[in-house]
Parts: sequence; C-alpha cells; structure tokens
Amino acid sequence: MADLESRIETLENKFCEVYGVSPETVVRAPGRVNLIGEHTDYNDGYVLPIAIDRDILITAAPSDESAVCLYSLNFDRVSVFSLGNIARDRVNKWSNYTRGVVQMLQRSGRKIRGANLAIQGDIPHGAGLSSSAALEVASAMVFQSLNDFEMDGAEMALLCQKAENQFVGVNCGIMDQFISRLGAKNHALFVDCRTLDHEAVPLAKQGIKVIVADSMKKRDLVDSEYNMRRAQCEEAVSLLRTYLPGIKALRDVSIADFKRYGRQLPPTVRRRAEHVVSEDDRVLRSVDALKKGGLTLFGKLMNQSHESLRELYEVSCRELDALVDAALKIPGVYGSRMTGAGFGGCTVSLVADDAVEDFLEKVPVEYKARIGVTPTIYVCTPEGGAEVLADGLECPGSEIDG
Repeated sequence: MADLESRIETLENKFCEVYGVSPETVVRAPGRVNLIGEHTDYNDGYVLPIAIDRDILITAAPSDESAVCLYSLNFDRVSVFSLGNIARDRVNKWSNYTRGVVQMLQRSGRKIRGANLAIQGDIPHGAGLSSSAALEVASAMVFQSLNDFEMDGAEMALLCQKAENQFVGVNCGIMDQFISRLGAKNHALFVDCRTLDHEAVPLAKQGIKVIVADSMKKRDLVDSEYNMRRAQCEEAVSLLRTYLPGIKALRDVSIADFKRYGRQLPPTVRRRAEHVVSEDDRVLRSVDALKKGGLTLFGKLMNQSHESLRELYEVSCRELDALVDAALKIPGVYGSRMTGAGFGGCTVSLVADDAVEDFLEKVPVEYKARIGVTPTIYVCTPEGGAEVLADGLECPGSEIDG
C-alpha cells in the first residue's frame, strides 16, 4: 500500500495533467470496520465501529462552468454532470455517490458552484469496508471547503446517508457515514443509532491490531435476506408491543423483557429478536470493557456476537465461520467475528501485536485448505475521521497562484 504522502502527490499531479490548473484542496475520508453491533442499526440500536487507515482522497478546484467534472484515478474515467440537472450515471456508477451528495447539498439550501475533482482510493471495493460512504463524506467535505458553508459532522453524515438512500438507492443505516466523518484516532466510536449521540471509546494505543480478513466470497442473498430480517424484527416489535406497549424498536426491549416475553414470538422471529436484544447489550458491555482496558472480555463479546449472528440471525456462512475458527486457534487473538451484512464479506479480529505474524502466516493456509481460496488480509489501525489535508497546492513547474 502506497503511503498517504505519495498517493497525494500522485493525485495532485494527475489533477494538473487532466485539468491544467492547480487543485485548491485535498480531502481524505476513511473506510471503516464495525467491531461489534451487527444488524442493530436499523433496530435503533448501538454500534461500535472504527475508521481505518484505508481511505478516499479527493483533490479539487472551483471552475467557471455550471457543472462538476469528476476524474477517477482508479478507473481512469471521467464523468461530468450539470448542477442544474443532476441525474444518475448508469455507466460510471462510482460517480453517483458524489452526484447524490451535491444534489442533497443543493436541496439543503447550500449554493454550490462548478468544480473539477480528481478521486483516488485504496479501500478495497466490495470488501465491506464502506468505500461508498467514504466517497460520499469526502465529496461533502470537498464542496464544503470550496464553497465555505457551515455543516457539522453529524449533519454531514446524515446528508451523505440521504444521498445513498434517495439518490443511489441503497437503504443503508447511518453508521458508515457517521464513523467516516467523526472517527477518532486510536478510538472506536460508540454510536446510538436512534439519537445519534456518540462517544469516542479508547482502544489500546499500542499492543494490538485490528485485522480484517476478506473471505473472497461474493455477498449473495444479502438484499433479499436483509429485507427479510428487517421485516422479522418489525414483526417482533409489533407482537411484543402487546406486552410492552411503549416500545418502538427492539432497542427498547431489555434482556429481562425478552426472557419474560420472548417465548410469545414465533420461533424464527424469536431467534432474530434475541440476537438484536443481546447484541445491543454486548455493545454496551464492550464499551465498558474497553474503557477499563478489558481486551479479554471484549474479545469474548466479539466471539459471542459471531455465535449469535451464526445461530440466531443466521447471516454467517461456512467461509466466514472458517475464517473465525482459524483466527481463534492463534494464541494472542482476543476475539474474532463476521462483520457487515453477512453471507460473505469479511471478518474482524482483535489481535495482539506479537501474534500478527502468526495470524498472517497460518489463517490463509487453513482457510485455503478448508475453502480452496486464499483470503485477502488487511492489518488496520484506528484512524481519525475525514479531514481537509492541504490547501493552496501548485502544479509542478507552474507559477499559478504565485
């Protein structure tokens, strides 16, 4: 992986080559991995993600045109749209995340002027590390920088989520945009998905790594099964309301409530609800454990989360289970679980520094022996959220901007 400084230099030079002028700003927005709190966000529950050291970079400058021109270094493609008529690009689909953000900024009353952008990312596409949210957040920050309007982090995250929901057409929760914008270095971010209250929770600055393992299995069935799980959770709330009249979502059901009334639910609906209720409790216990430096307890909670996702929510698969099994055989792995929607995608493991080499050597070998495919492994560190990195750049050999 190229270091950030060299990536910025490459992107700046490409901007100058494509547009013939100097970029005025550089913005980065990170991807994310969720440590614990899966399928809780759309139940008004709790999540605990980190921003990771994989990100989207955008260099930009205003233009005199009433249009936005996007150049992707990854795809080596250009996509242009008019500010007066923003429509989806069916060919350059990557551009729709920026298009949606600009449309939502206009609808929020912000006046947006034409601009030229160059985009580059090192977040693996399709690995479940939220490259789409990072692109949305980076786009919003670029236009904030170029147009000098006020917008706090929570409002920006909500606007980016709206862009993905209403323009791109993906019914995501708030977690991905929230952590990309508001992440803190060496911290996880505890988020209440109902109130949007959030708190940075310290992770050990030294001694541990977060390792993401990509199963390389395409996440099929996600849309249909995701919609089914949402419907089952809503059914559970509707049925439990007979006994708990004040509840609005499963987040309002305590462990004690569920032990008392859960047997009133149909078996499959009961399993789904049990996962969500117990997962919310695990997130709260995880926050407490991390504040006290309790990595062993936190690891156990991660393991319990995976068991619940496998047995109760039934969104794991043999590939994800194989990765978790292989990880937990390594001394120094505190915990491991699937992360994301499920049916493929990635696992996340909390690993002691002195066990990382063992993990990188043994997990891929065991996984390939069981599944027949070599996983892709990413060793990550918790990074800060989106930021403007530089202003007043100049093309090499140019005297523009003095």
